[in-house]
Amino acid sequence: MKNKKISSFIISFCLFSLLLLSSCTPQPPSRFEGAQQESISAGNKNTAVDKNAVKGATFNQFFPSNSGEYERVFTQEKGGFVQAKLKKNGEDLAILAIFDTISNPSAKDDFKNSTDKINGFPAVQKGSNSTAVLVGDRYQVSIRSSNNDFGIEERKEWLSKFDLNSLSKVK
Repeated sequence: MKNKKISSFIISFCLFSLLLLSSCTPQPPSRFEGAQQESISAGNKNTAVDKNAVKGATFNQFFPSNSGEYERVFTQEKGGFVQAKLKKNGEDLAILAIFDTISNPSAKDDFKNSTDKINGFPAVQKGSNSTAVLVGDRYQVSIRSSNNDFGIEERKEWLSKFDLNSLSKVK
């Protein structure tokens, strides 16, 4: 009888220890948490969308149109944000985006000391492969190269193809 109690105690202790150890082990993030972390790591600092942010679909009309061998393919649209890939002959060149900074007002800080302008709006370089313009003191229009042959001059040229003046009038 005593041996049976000891073995029950040992089994119970082992099961309890195993349960305790497994509950203390850090769990990998869910796919949603992982996507949010990837987004933040990629430079997207907004984690919540302000209720007054312009609907993403509103921004589509301000993007450059498809022309010749260049194709614009929308890839993401949500409140306050829209994104598209720029392709040439099927090859990805860059990511084009419009972001309503009402959800992250500090995003405008990058433009405070800007001396560069595109179509009259302040422009800045963000890292080695991204260029952005602040439109109407609210909308950040950016292009991030996904191809080494698509450099700063190409990004500036394509930023000037956005309908920035009409975008500046969106309230």
